[in-house]
Amino acid sequence: MIARTVHSLLLGTALLAAAPALAADATPATWIHAGHLLDQPGKAPRGPATIVVVAGKVAEVRDGTLAAPAGATVIELGDSYVLPGLTDMHVHFYSDGDPVKARMEEATRDSEDAVLLAAAHARTTLLAGFTTVRDLGGEPRGIRALRDAIERGDIDGPTIINAGQMLSVAGGHGDLGGYSREAYDAFHPKDYNNVCNGADDCRRATREQIRLGAQVIKFAATGGVLSNVAGGIGQQMTAEEMKAIIDTAHGFGRKVAAHSHAKAGTMAAVEAGVDTIDHGTFLDDATVKAMIAHGTWLVPTMLAPRAALANARAGKLPPAMVPKAEEAAAAALASHKLAFKAGVKIAFGTDTGVSKHGDNAQEFKLMVEAGMTPMQAIAAATTGAAEALGRSDTVGRIAPGMPADIIAVKGDPLADVTRLEHVSFVMRHGKVISGKVISGKVISGAK
Repeated sequence: MIARTVHSLLLGTALLAAAPALAADATPATWIHAGHLLDQPGKAPRGPATIVVVAGKVAEVRDGTLAAPAGATVIELGDSYVLPGLTDMHVHFYSDGDPVKARMEEATRDSEDAVLLAAAHARTTLLAGFTTVRDLGGEPRGIRALRDAIERGDIDGPTIINAGQMLSVAGGHGDLGGYSREAYDAFHPKDYNNVCNGADDCRRATREQIRLGAQVIKFAATGGVLSNVAGGIGQQMTAEEMKAIIDTAHGFGRKVAAHSHAKAGTMAAVEAGVDTIDHGTFLDDATVKAMIAHGTWLVPTMLAPRAALANARAGKLPPAMVPKAEEAAAAALASHKLAFKAGVKIAFGTDTGVSKHGDNAQEFKLMVEAGMTPMQAIAAATTGAAEALGRSDTVGRIAPGMPADIIAVKGDPLADVTRLEHVSFVMRHGKVISGKVISGKVISGAK
């Protein structure tokens, strides 16, 4: 009797242990066959593998090309390299990379026009393989509405971690500089205020963006290339103002990004506890050592100075912006090489909106030219970006329990990182975005 009871208990335990795999097999699911799988960038890739997706999440990852059960959708990716969806830590969906067009249309666009433009940019970004982004500057309620519409599945786009408007001192990079009084009064936002002066006012401005839906806070530590003032790109915000913003945001559970070019602004932001330095155009040994000591992430945005410089030389920027574009482009490469070599933590970001939406993956080539390996660059856009976001449990890997954000490319991106500029398959949260379904199968890149 005792032996029979023990046998029954052991049998029950064995069945329970097998239940997750059996459940995955029995539930209508999507089975992805990958020729090569880079499921956790930073670690060696796997050979042929099968990814089982159930209800928008990864249920299992198995070695080998396994037969799917009846009723499952099968995605045949052949000899493609399969990776987690990419993350861009610095985009602007409200900007379209054409400064002349933007200035011409600024007076004719309502907020409704702008959010529809942002939605188009979001879809373009998703089709390029970027399933998660930080939007670091856009109309606060509009980008919040776009974020939520994507999460509901109403429209296609990447997961958005939104900042709303960048915080700025009066006359600084985030203020409306270079306008006439009449134009300033017309364009200055009436329903929120991102401009602050002094620590107390900057606390107020931080709370204002959070009230309007911001999930991350961005402030301008220094001047910027694309602000129409001739004040250069030196430090603009005081250390006290920066610390007030950072401490307030952290108190609300928000991470903080600093737009920063000049060394003094970067150092002040790092010492105040900022989470990411975006751009980091002028770095030296001291700022790099401080970033390493504080665990501060660098988001290099290497595409941005090149795009700004091209626009400047083409006569598309106002005169005040041209010398700043020249200065930033000349310094950025050396600064980023220094940071990469020293071991600063790197998270992928492009400042797309200055450059063209959909061209985000061109950043990889620039990162490799500056000294990163292809694997390091890919990790910066997956596992590294996820860590910088504080979202390693939902972003940057293909693993059981993670959202099924999956892309594929033809050829080995570890041998040629430019392969990532031509993504042939995109899945976000289990939904196929790019790739044609034929008789229950999805053929990557099929026409």
